[in-house]
Amino acid sequence: MNNTKLFKEFTDVSTQQWKQKIQFDLKGKDYNESLVWESLEGIKVKPFYNSEDSLIENAIPKPLKPWKITQGIYAGNEEIANKKALKAIEKGAESILFTLPDERVSVKGLLASIDVQKISLYFDFQFLSSGYILNAHAYLKGLEAEFYFNFDLIHHLTKSGNWYASVEEDFRQFDGIAATTNALTLDVTNYQNAGANHVQQLAYSLAHANEYLNRIPTTQIQNFHINFKIAIGSNYFFEIAKIRALRLLYKTLAAAYGAPEDCNILAVTSKRNKTIYDYNTNMLRSTTECMSAILGGANAVYNIPYDALYHKTNEFAERIARNQLIVLKEESYFDKTTNPADGSYYIESITKQLAEKALTLFKELEKAGGFLSQLKTNTIQKKIKESAQKEQELFDAKKEILVGTNKYESSLDKMKGDLELFPFAKNKPRKSSIEPILERRLSEELEQKRLENE
Repeated sequence: MNNTKLFKEFTDVSTQQWKQKIQFDLKGKDYNESLVWESLEGIKVKPFYNSEDSLIENAIPKPLKPWKITQGIYAGNEEIANKKALKAIEKGAESILFTLPDERVSVKGLLASIDVQKISLYFDFQFLSSGYILNAHAYLKGLEAEFYFNFDLIHHLTKSGNWYASVEEDFRQFDGIAATTNALTLDVTNYQNAGANHVQQLAYSLAHANEYLNRIPTTQIQNFHINFKIAIGSNYFFEIAKIRALRLLYKTLAAAYGAPEDCNILAVTSKRNKTIYDYNTNMLRSTTECMSAILGGANAVYNIPYDALYHKTNEFAERIARNQLIVLKEESYFDKTTNPADGSYYIESITKQLAEKALTLFKELEKAGGFLSQLKTNTIQKKIKESAQKEQELFDAKKEILVGTNKYESSLDKMKGDLELFPFAKNKPRKSSIEPILERRLSEELEQKRLENE
């Protein structure tokens, strides 16, 4: 049955006809001033959308499998980390994100008794060792596991301001690893957490990826996969569109090199909008972020525990974070389709605008010398700071609201005696190759003042 016949009695209404009707109802008020608002990225949001705003069908690559509930585990001690992973899997985790601090951790020990045929594995290496990573790769390939390696040395540079050893030595090791693994996960979370707007996040992620694709030999490029670890903020529809735009942009970039056009996306909830006061509200914030990640088409979602800012790792908070995702999957049925945002003209319009603006910014970066060059000249850091400051000014003016922190705050809420971790950005001067891109939360200055006054 052709569903279009159901509406044959209704005449099509064009965008211009809608505008004319709205303008008539406004009784002389300006349409753009009254009903169109502009985001910090310059995205114009209209009061209505129709089929003229849709993207080309099948333009965005779709995930082939349902998204997975991910548990993050720090693997400083392999036995403890393994026990935590097994318990998390028993309680509903479908993939594990291991953070490995050094070479003393045994990957074999980490995976003891874990069914790697059913559980996806993510590894964040906080060190660079081609020997260790290649041995881990060979072991996991032998198990026929689904795994993703993050040995992103450019992320390390942007976060710390320094290379592991030197630019020459780091890329020498990278080339050796990439020649065997044929894959790399880019960690681009710190752009969002530092305050970059959506267009910047996309453009910098694309330029970040381009630095690596430029290094892959033409004989290897057709089999080389780049995947992404991204941070998801609280702007619900824009975050859905951001993931879709990232897939669309990467498809375009990969096609230019002849690389595989699909990519795996691990989405992590943001730190930027989380607070230490009225901290239970963090659960509401992270729930909408997880929803955006799922509806945008992320392959896996890691929900950072609501108290991770100020509490050491604890079983209760991890269970709550995991259960938020379980409820979305098992009770809200967020796993029943892999492309739920398709057909939403509003989301498709935002996706298109984000992609176009990000591509323009990416081309400007490349014309100016590329991502690494722009990091050296401090251009990217400056642009992120400018964007972060605009958002900070909105927060300070209470136009950007964090409930319980800059609005509806309670004088009974005390936190000074509950801080197990230092929850603020550390700005200790240190010698570095470039100025690092520092993650900073919106509420930090206000929280510090409240703590002083307790």
